[in-house]
Amino acid sequence: MPVYTLPELPYDYSALAPVISPEIIELHHDKHHAAYVKGANDTLEQLAEARDKETWGSINGLEKNLAFHLSGHILHSIYWQNMTGPKDGGGEPLAQDGVGELADAITESFGSFTHFKAQLTKASATTQGSGWGVLAHEPLSGRLIVEQVYDHQGNVGQGATPILVFDAWEHAFYLQYRNQKVDFIEAMWQVVNWQDVARRYEAAKSRADVLLLAP
Repeated sequence: MPVYTLPELPYDYSALAPVISPEIIELHHDKHHAAYVKGANDTLEQLAEARDKETWGSINGLEKNLAFHLSGHILHSIYWQNMTGPKDGGGEPLAQDGVGELADAITESFGSFTHFKAQLTKASATTQGSGWGVLAHEPLSGRLIVEQVYDHQGNVGQGATPILVFDAWEHAFYLQYRNQKVDFIEAMWQVVNWQDVARRYEAAKSRADVLLLAP
């Protein structure tokens, strides 16, 4: 059976400092993300056992666990790639930086980059408990939307593809920012890798027709 594996970081633990400390990156990747990978694989094994034995008493819990762990693995895999060092990241996506289509899509969907930044910041910083702020491509309209994700998988539109994710769980920031989640989210804008977000936007657009195929 195929298994999920923990992806390597595209940089060393200190690459995002001072925005995110090396200690947080190491714990977040090596412990928290690894736990979601293990949880997804373990749940797949338990589901296979349930199918073999035709014992379905735990199906609701297993399906919920799979959604939780697998979505956690997917979102974290995007998260690491969405960031780069402060010297190379942040700012506003501009056409001269090779991300013009993304910049245009943000303006078209939100009115301006400033409006988009404010919405994603608020969505991320006001998550109740554990969650994420997400910029996603919504395939039915072709527009970009901001989603406020509960835990890893709740409160999202089906079929939307995340292209930029802000982790608002306490383990992403507490060792450095304590209870000031809003300060962490504001700082995150300094390390956004717009080249990666633009690539994800192009890929999401190319997959949009899959949901719209005529019978």
